[in-house]
Amino acid sequence: MARPDLSQLTTLDVLLEEGSVAGAARRLRLSPSAMSRALARLRVAMGDPLLVRAGRDLVPTPRALALREQVRRLVEEAEAVLRPSVALDLAGLSRTFTIRTSEGFVETFGPALLRRIETQAPGVGLRFLPKDERDNDRLRDGSVDLETGILRATSGPELRAHALFRDRFVGVVRAGHPLAGSACDRDRYVAARHVVVWRRGREKGPVDRALEDIGLGRASAAIVGGFAEAIGIARQTDLVATVPARHTEGLRTGMHAFALPFPVPEITVSLIWHPRMEADPPHRWLRGLVLDVCGSKAPGRAARGKA
Repeated sequence: MARPDLSQLTTLDVLLEEGSVAGAARRLRLSPSAMSRALARLRVAMGDPLLVRAGRDLVPTPRALALREQVRRLVEEAEAVLRPSVALDLAGLSRTFTIRTSEGFVETFGPALLRRIETQAPGVGLRFLPKDERDNDRLRDGSVDLETGILRATSGPELRAHALFRDRFVGVVRAGHPLAGSACDRDRYVAARHVVVWRRGREKGPVDRALEDIGLGRASAAIVGGFAEAIGIARQTDLVATVPARHTEGLRTGMHAFALPFPVPEITVSLIWHPRMEADPPHRWLRGLVLDVCGSKAPGRAARGKA
């Protein structure tokens, strides 16, 4: 069997990205006829038309859509292998990284992270964005460099991830609250009035599912969209907020936290990035810095990648 021409991967990558023979020809500095011949060779090699006519445009076939991310990743990894290794000059590095996080992360880990950056690479800036949607398009298109959160079945299979830390849920009340002065058992927890965090697209969170498993429920006096709002309300009322302990540590100053009187599975918060940034030295440095700040040297690697 003849060995495949690996140079065709670059041609395929550009064709799938452009969705146009003329556009791909311009990117690769070929004539339209040469690009058409290259597409014809790819069709023969792969046994699939890849791009088909739909009116005046070309649209990808199902196989082309399925291969697009894999081809992009292979081309990026090959380019990284062939790129000369250059020592990273942190003192001279000038770059702004964008990190998308859930509420509480910046308040808890941001100050230590920025202090490290100021010491090592004063020309580097961070732009924090709220994690208000669950799609990964902003990692793919490069507008977000890193993301923190929980890996789910809907996360893109091509994404890289590393566990940052494991977290557990705790109850949080204002100083002077009746639950702040003594142990909280199941009856007292269930009898209390709660401010509940409801995430868009999810019917129930892990706390309510854990209560259901033991035949209990809690009464919600207020429903909010995030942990920061829940803590803010609990700070000024008699409502109980139930939040991840470590993730929200920076938001809970001066409040009383207590262990939940029933078992709730721990969650793993991960650092997530797109493979296009895997070999980028400044990106690798920042990933290592976030891992150090979050104290994740002990946890094992997430299944999808490495730092």
